Amino acid sequence: MSATAAILDADGLTLSADEKAFFRDADPWGFILFARNIDTPDQVRALCAEMREAVGRDAVITIDQEGGRVQRLRPPQWRDWMPPLDLVARSGDKAERAIYLMYRIIADELHQIGIDSNCAPMVDVAGHATHDFLRNRCYSSDPARVAAVGRAAAQGMLDGGVLPVLKHIPGHGRAVVDSHYDLPRVGAMSADLSAVDFAPFHALRDLPMGMTAHIVYEALDDAPIMQVIREEIGFDNLIMTDDISMKALGDDLVGNTRAALAAGCDIALYCNGALSDRMAVAEAAGALTPAAQIRADRALAMRQPPRDVDIPALEAEFDALLGGAGHG
Repeated sequence: MSATAAILDADGLTLSADEKAFFRDADPWGFILFARNIDTPDQVRALCAEMREAVGRDAVITIDQEGGRVQRLRPPQWRDWMPPLDLVARSGDKAERAIYLMYRIIADELHQIGIDSNCAPMVDVAGHATHDFLRNRCYSSDPARVAAVGRAAAQGMLDGGVLPVLKHIPGHGRAVVDSHYDLPRVGAMSADLSAVDFAPFHALRDLPMGMTAHIVYEALDDAPIMQVIREEIGFDNLIMTDDISMKALGDDLVGNTRAALAAGCDIALYCNGALSDRMAVAEAAGALTPAAQIRADRALAMRQPPRDVDIPALEAEFDALLGGAGHG
């Protein structure tokens, strides 16, 4: 039987008895961790083991570890990183190598504690009006440079045994409001969207997983967004929603879950809710469809053991490349 088409989170540093029972019965496809789930390496490792034991398989466990403002693992236990936009600017023509090193080191940190996925690279193209919640998380305002840097980030993670999640497909860079609180609307012409916003996602369409954007493209009202993602961008791997609890979608969790999956997303991501809401989302999501199961299996097949590497040597190279200022 297929797992439930959901990625869910936990309340704290360990699973409660109710959470263990729920995860055992609901069998979500994967899990996501937040700062409230993070204390020490041993604790995170134990929590990941609890999650996988609850569902009885080696489920994907992901996290947001982009660097800059969006990173759940922080000092003193883990490294701090400068925002990606600043790192790319500072490293100049060595940006691809710098980003590769950063994400290869991040992958090592994640893999050591049982986390095998990261919600990155974020290849939204920065614009002059990109909202502050997103801007310094971007890599560049040049879509070709964004794609090249995004490829380096993804390869760093894959080499470290961590599955990258391409986000926010098909592009969030033109948003001038924060989708955590409001629904962005973009009025750009479809030709401009294709040439700029969609281009990095098309270049990285082979990556194992992608995360959608909560955004309205007024020029595409007649074209279902998942059709654009699958056909124009050509991304036919596993697609998860962005968090369906974000205010851009309103408060109907069950309706949002059903609508997202009916639209063609493979998995609903739900975070930061009560256990009763997680139960409702899991029930609304149901089992992975046959097509989603094929994509999920394809994603898991890209989860490989880390390649042998000298992490201290990579750290030294990274610091030298940035003149000793690579960490935030």
